[in-house]
Amino acid sequence: MDIKARFEEFLKSNYYNELLKLCQEGKTSLVIDFSLLDRFDPLIADQLLEEPEKTFEEFQEAVKNIDLPEYTEINIRVKNLPERRNIRIRNLRSKHIDKLYCIDGIVKSASEVKPQIYSTVYKCPDCGALIEVEQVGKILRKPNFCECGRKSGFDLVEKKMVDIRWLRINEPFEITTGERPGEIAVFLKGDLTTPEMQRKTDPGNRIKIVGVVKELPIKIGGKEATKRDIYIDVNYVEPSDIEYEELEITPEDEKKIKEFASDPMIFEKLMHSIAPTIYGFDEIKEAIVLQMFGGVPHQMPDGTRVRGNIHILITGDPGTGKSQILKLVSDVIPRGKYVSGKGVTGAGLTASVRKEEELTGGWVLEAGALVLANKGLISIDEFDKMNKDDQIAMHEAMSLETISIAKASITATLPSQTAVLAAANPKFGRFDPMQPIVKQIDIPQTLMSRFDLKFALRDKPDRAKDRELAEHILTSRMSPETTIPTIPVPFLRKYLAYAKMKCTKIRLTEEASKVLRDFYVDMRNRYAGEETATVPITLRQYEALIRMAEASAKVRLSDHVTVEDAQRAIKIMKFSLRQLGYEPETGRIDIDRIESGITTSQRNKIRAVLEIIDSLHEEGRGVSIEDIKAEASEKHGMSDSDVLEIIDRLKRDGTVFEPRSGYIRKV
Repeated sequence: MDIKARFEEFLKSNYYNELLKLCQEGKTSLVIDFSLLDRFDPLIADQLLEEPEKTFEEFQEAVKNIDLPEYTEINIRVKNLPERRNIRIRNLRSKHIDKLYCIDGIVKSASEVKPQIYSTVYKCPDCGALIEVEQVGKILRKPNFCECGRKSGFDLVEKKMVDIRWLRINEPFEITTGERPGEIAVFLKGDLTTPEMQRKTDPGNRIKIVGVVKELPIKIGGKEATKRDIYIDVNYVEPSDIEYEELEITPEDEKKIKEFASDPMIFEKLMHSIAPTIYGFDEIKEAIVLQMFGGVPHQMPDGTRVRGNIHILITGDPGTGKSQILKLVSDVIPRGKYVSGKGVTGAGLTASVRKEEELTGGWVLEAGALVLANKGLISIDEFDKMNKDDQIAMHEAMSLETISIAKASITATLPSQTAVLAAANPKFGRFDPMQPIVKQIDIPQTLMSRFDLKFALRDKPDRAKDRELAEHILTSRMSPETTIPTIPVPFLRKYLAYAKMKCTKIRLTEEASKVLRDFYVDMRNRYAGEETATVPITLRQYEALIRMAEASAKVRLSDHVTVEDAQRAIKIMKFSLRQLGYEPETGRIDIDRIESGITTSQRNKIRAVLEIIDSLHEEGRGVSIEDIKAEASEKHGMSDSDVLEIIDRLKRDGTVFEPRSGYIRKV
């Protein structure tokens, strides 16, 4: 069988116009459909799968025989391999070496694009012969001898170079539930490293690869070992950004999904499908349902991007099921990820640059969990146990949905359109409703404000509720079938995938807009005009309301937000504000109690103490703390403990200092 002649015939009958266009545009790759080749000549198609390198060489020779305008070289790339050649990374074995396969994965790390010499031409000084040397490995090889007898001193006259890039890819999260994702090195060269392809293969991107499985020598102490590693020499790459493609949705599934979406009890069914073994917390579960579906991102005309993801922070008493909720939610969400703050670093969560000695000897960019969970959800347990620098690294990801990194000559911006569900423990064990959340959780105030909703799981003694909880636990142990999720997890994944793929544009109706607008304006001006005006809500919460209303519409597979959706968002926001924004001293909702930990009443007290210090100040001397306490008590009714607490805060902030015991001076 003359493969070159048959393939030449195949190209002329199926791809001749494409070849002409490539030559005219100066491009160097022709992508052929394997299924077309298989129908044209099954024997050639089978040889391509089993002996790809030999077959590709014959393909290249066939292209040269076609009458085409002048061109440099056209590479033949193959897509749409048969299903039997799709393989998981963890299933690759020695029997697969030197054969053509297709793998799917998420780019974990990537090197910079660098030129590499693949062939050199040397000239013999004695006879003038040209000697071509193929270059493999990391060290430049020279000719060992010339036919004339010369054995050294050859002159380098030509270098043939190609751009290369190394990747490491992981198996997608959808197919690795409960197991460590498989990982493999991937080698790209030539037109697979163009700037456009570089963006598509940056860390965090999901790609489908067709390539030849090859062995990679391992050296121990500079000597080659018997043990081998494997890598993929890539022939074809295509993005597979549809993050739910592993979930096959049949027409029957679609019909069932639409039936569920039209059910008036759909929200209750979804709530009861989240951690059904954990009793109660319906408002928090409803908020998590909205987070799972998410709002819609908006691109403004000026380039501003408004995120659609909803971020939720849960704190509360020990033993209330925070960790269990986080783990279950990350398992349900397609492309979900669970990490614990005690064992995660900023680099492992966001992105890092590390030295890759084995493959490139240079620096590679490595994606963290937030990037790998792009367009999904990440559950971060023990959020307060993370290092402060690591928490700060999350600011950009949570607000801008990108992660930028600049280190060791690598500057990159990675996608991180990831919803964050975090859990944190109060510093002193149990949650104290009398204290602001900022004082109880070791999280920077600026990061705290990035969360759309904050909740506290309380464990309060209540005879009626305790009896119901005890009965629920006994029933779940004696009759486990009673705690089966109302919507099975596999179907819930398909429901989520279908909703996110179909509902990409959701508009606010005028009626829903009015409900949200009136709530915001009324809340903002609730205490306006009073002597100590309190701010109950800010634009951050208003945007969160819109996101939740959009998510509520998405649950119903609707392309518009109704009044009911707006009211559901308002109900959840009110619950969050009442839990953590209520100021016992004034009986008001104060957003500063949640965002900064300093309420309006506290801020007024701080201002009063500073004015007292100014009024009692004497040049060269400090102000007696006892005098400050007396003045504050007489004029403002403040207790001694309030004054001492404010003075301690001012000392920590560097506003005042103590020149001698019992006296205060402003800095």
